[in-house]
Amino acid sequence: MTKEMTSGNPAKLIVMFTIPLLIGNIFQQLYSMADTLIVGRTIGVHALAAVGCTGSISFLILGFAMGVSSGLSIITAQKFGASDERGVRRSVVTGVWISLVVTVILTAISVPLARQILQWMRTPEEIIDDAYKYIVVILMGIIASMLFNFLSNIIRALGDSRTPLFFLIIACIVNIVLDFAFILLLKMGVAGAAWATIFSQLLSAFMCLLYIRKNLPILHLSREDWEVSWIDFKQHLRIALPMGFQMSIIAIGAVVLQFVLNGLGAVAVAAFSAAQKIDQIANQPMNSFGMTMATYAAQNYGAGKIDRIKKGVLQCSMISVSFSIVVGLLNIFAGYQLTGVFVGGQEKGVLEMSQTYLQINGSLYFVLALLFIFRFTLQGLGHGLVPTIAGVMELIMRTFAAIVLAASFGFAGACWANPLAWIGATIPLGIAYFVTIHKMEKGFGSNA
Repeated sequence: MTKEMTSGNPAKLIVMFTIPLLIGNIFQQLYSMADTLIVGRTIGVHALAAVGCTGSISFLILGFAMGVSSGLSIITAQKFGASDERGVRRSVVTGVWISLVVTVILTAISVPLARQILQWMRTPEEIIDDAYKYIVVILMGIIASMLFNFLSNIIRALGDSRTPLFFLIIACIVNIVLDFAFILLLKMGVAGAAWATIFSQLLSAFMCLLYIRKNLPILHLSREDWEVSWIDFKQHLRIALPMGFQMSIIAIGAVVLQFVLNGLGAVAVAAFSAAQKIDQIANQPMNSFGMTMATYAAQNYGAGKIDRIKKGVLQCSMISVSFSIVVGLLNIFAGYQLTGVFVGGQEKGVLEMSQTYLQINGSLYFVLALLFIFRFTLQGLGHGLVPTIAGVMELIMRTFAAIVLAASFGFAGACWANPLAWIGATIPLGIAYFVTIHKMEKGFGSNA
């Protein structure tokens, strides 16, 4: 079921679109969280650290793929907002070809280099073998991640955020069942957790394909739709590549931070890994509101309704910041107990370090809320340069925290990496948003 966001109350449309998107994002996080939880509680803290220390590598490589797939769907949403059905189908075809090329290149480069990357990052000897067993499977399954993210983003570009949610719920349940089956029954260790994730993502992608075939005639492709031009590729790459590189640039900062953490020992790695999983779940309300604004802004941009974009950004900012304050307080006061879910109550050192991380990050979630809204809105408007520059700012600030603050204050200094990165990115994004809206108002005129 498609849904136009170019008419009606912006706040209501945004909230109704965000709710299933939020639930879906949380379930998507549960893919990796289930791995972390089950590995940590069934195999041990070292296995938890092994899986956790691969997060920055996954972010670096899979983040690029996810950024590209999100960027490809921006054009689809703009065409849909402009009621250009032929343009929607051509956009999807262009996205299929670009996604295929990106998948092949990323897989061919990352899989052979997986162990070498772990060594470059000073992964502790006691966890490097398990880390390699886990990450190499994840990288071999890039096609599963790319396929699901591309298809689900296309469905969302047409205004439907509910359907991908149902598929994610099913896949997450399957993932948890397979985790226990592969780890406990088949004794596959951490590699079993990775295979469970890959199979679950493939299931989600398959369900998306079936849904598109049966329920979205606008996406039923004809031979003519496959006749795309270089102009189509250029139009999509202009947005998709900067979004992909932006994610990778941010991820480089995470790699630098992981490099420093690895030097602090396995306990610090385990603490950061466990707290980061909680942090990622806590971030999902702000992230989901931001993702909603990409579709909302893209559709209204296609319809030439700039005033609706301004109104939507203002209302969404108020809602998202309110959520961020509530979630931040929860992490600040309950971080110790939340981390205990992953590692048990006996790992006092891990619990205390994790609490430090959650207190520092939770205190500045409101900045992250604004960052997501400005970034995704600009991307929905087709602007890739400034979000990429903001990504560079995140890299600089994370690197500063990792190298300078961690050297002076240890684990606590490293925990300031994210908040400083959020501040450094939000400033140029906010300025760029207001400048962009001002210029668009002059170009389009004022349309409600």
